[in-house]
Amino acid sequence: MNKITIGIVDDHTLFRQSLIALLQQESSLEILADAANGALFLEKIKDPKLLPEIALIDIDMPEMNGIVLNEQLQANYPQVKVIILSVHAQERLISTMIGAGAAAYLLKNCDKEEFTNAIHSVHKSGFYMSKDVFNALQNTKKNSKPIRNINAIPVELTNRETEILKLICGELSNTAIAEKLFLSIRTVEGHRNNLLLKTGCSNTAGLVLFAVKHGIYTLELM
Repeated sequence: MNKITIGIVDDHTLFRQSLIALLQQESSLEILADAANGALFLEKIKDPKLLPEIALIDIDMPEMNGIVLNEQLQANYPQVKVIILSVHAQERLISTMIGAGAAAYLLKNCDKEEFTNAIHSVHKSGFYMSKDVFNALQNTKKNSKPIRNINAIPVELTNRETEILKLICGELSNTAIAEKLFLSIRTVEGHRNNLLLKTGCSNTAGLVLFAVKHGIYTLELM
């Protein structure tokens, strides 16, 4: 089984080293690169051998913070899925980071089980919905009617698209959705692409943000 490759970006050396030691206990994970700030991390991953599948990123860092680093990764390395790992619990910040493409947002006081579950979920489905993220998106949602995409253009979703969008929010992969709905993987991929086009979103995180803000995905579905 191929290991999930990880990058860690945090300016607190002791925390970063502890995180590395923790993740090295997991046989399914491999640390490729670590750095004390975003600028150093971007320098390291210029080497393709050090480019990870998932980047664990702090927000408060010198030279280049996690907000800017996330923007740089989304623009130049969209294949790298970002998990924000921060002490900040402000709902507006959480919502902003998810809206900017982060695949997950975890507080640094989360337990090991949630932490490793989040990594595997992001690797499998492209997103992890923690309670903090759901609450942040729910409490900052827009109640505009009709449903509009990110460019304020009205959006009409078919019943099947709505069904698949809810399953995407439930962290199901294309394969799992196909099995659940008795569809081909290609059909599910087609619906996912249509959802991205209709909503104007660029990735799974954007779709989840869209669904929660418009009440398509609710707490009862979790």
